[in-house]
Amino acid sequence: MELDIVSLSRLQFGMTALYHFLFVPLTIGLSVLLATMETVYVMTGREIWKRMVKFWGTLFGINFVLGVATGLTMEFQFGMNWAYFSQYVGDVFGAPLAIEGLMAFFMEATFVGLFFFGWDRLSKRQHLGATWAVAIGTNFSALWILIANGWMQHPIGAEFNPDTMRMEVTSFFDVLFNPVAQAKFVHTVSAGYVTASLFVLGVSSWYLLKGRHIAIAKRSIAVASAFGFAAALSAVVLGDESGYEANLNQKMKLATIESMWETEPAPASFNLIAIPDMAKRENAFAIEVPYVMGLIATRSLTDEIPGIKELVENSKDRIRQGVIAWDALQKIRSSEGADADVRETFLQNQKNLGYAYLLLPFSKDPINATNEEIDAAAWSAVPNVWPMFYAFRIMVACGLFFILLTAVFFYLSSAGKLEEVAKKRRWLLHIAVLAIPLPWVACEMGWFIAEYGRQPWVIEGMLPTSQAVSNLSVTEVLMTIIGFMVLYSVLLVIEVKLMLKYIRKGPDDGELPGNASAQTVAPVAIAAE
Repeated sequence: MELDIVSLSRLQFGMTALYHFLFVPLTIGLSVLLATMETVYVMTGREIWKRMVKFWGTLFGINFVLGVATGLTMEFQFGMNWAYFSQYVGDVFGAPLAIEGLMAFFMEATFVGLFFFGWDRLSKRQHLGATWAVAIGTNFSALWILIANGWMQHPIGAEFNPDTMRMEVTSFFDVLFNPVAQAKFVHTVSAGYVTASLFVLGVSSWYLLKGRHIAIAKRSIAVASAFGFAAALSAVVLGDESGYEANLNQKMKLATIESMWETEPAPASFNLIAIPDMAKRENAFAIEVPYVMGLIATRSLTDEIPGIKELVENSKDRIRQGVIAWDALQKIRSSEGADADVRETFLQNQKNLGYAYLLLPFSKDPINATNEEIDAAAWSAVPNVWPMFYAFRIMVACGLFFILLTAVFFYLSSAGKLEEVAKKRRWLLHIAVLAIPLPWVACEMGWFIAEYGRQPWVIEGMLPTSQAVSNLSVTEVLMTIIGFMVLYSVLLVIEVKLMLKYIRKGPDDGELPGNASAQTVAPVAIAAE
């Protein structure tokens, strides 16, 4: 990567976003699991469920604090590193983020306090209400952030004003119910549920391997496997919806995910494995599964999926139309009350204005750009295919594995065979422990696909990333990157140490007969139930 302001600003925001998202899915999923466990406690009155909520709640609290701390810096970066982006879309982008803070984050933060400090001050039902409020607030927080992000992927409900040089909301309803945002929300939340389920499943399996906290571990596996199995199935189905939306609104992203250079006859095949060659603009090797991609992306047997080369040719046409809008915009800005014909010309071509901005890194004068410069600008709209192709397949492979793993443990838990597994099939428990990091891998791959696949656009089809950055020096951005890396590394060490400390300590097993430790007699107590 070249040390230019655009690349460094992208690196900084990408690094902080991916780091922040280490905490988000676990917070989203654990909040709902806690509410579910506490609901069982209130319904049954059995103290063991209360101890489960308190234990997993401690881990939730550690994760929640780190998530808040790392998320705050991201919003400040909009003003620091992406000043023109903030000025260009502040009227649209700022509203969901403000609502997220007022409606969701304050609600979430308030009831988190009641969750931790209200056990002896609230009734059972009141505390349960506070726990569910935390879960609802956490999910609402994700909703509003993803509405903002979804608008960047599919900008509807707003128009560009040539007089103010800003995007302005025309329909908040369209912004709110943006189909891309809604698809991203349900898919992201499902991924969070899977992450928390695999975390609880893995930690509980470790307790079974160690012969500790057996009663709590068995019940935790029962909840996590059932919840995780449903969530894993949902994540796959809802991911399919995201793919369908990408075919409607982000065709280049879909083509690069599939390494589809040429437009194929419908229905298109799915590249199971491929070796993309960006230099030759073809696949050096590919194993194809007929019809699958066409069915997934178009849900029909007749609709074509355009390949990368066809989309590049379309981009060239849009760049030429965008130059007309660019020329009209310069005339509107250079003279007050530009005549009606100029404004009409701009309105007719403004949907392609963003494509004219693609020329700026290649041409000093977009109006007189050469065919070679237009060709270079059009190909710059193609993300690097190799990482997109394999990131998607890693994510999908993880998703299918999660379905299998949670299904197996759901069956074992339902059939009462977990103790048998702990004695005779310990390798299953080892797999569950080793699988703990995999949901984070899948989540990070998903965000990489969503954000890197949108490049070179910061707002799809409207504003290139290269035109959105602040007027900073390379040194200034590089120093902040180093500072963030040091700070976030320290926070990561703190997070891991705290998590491991409380996992090793384990939950409170409650009062047990005699002076024997809970760890020793727990298997005996369970066997006697």
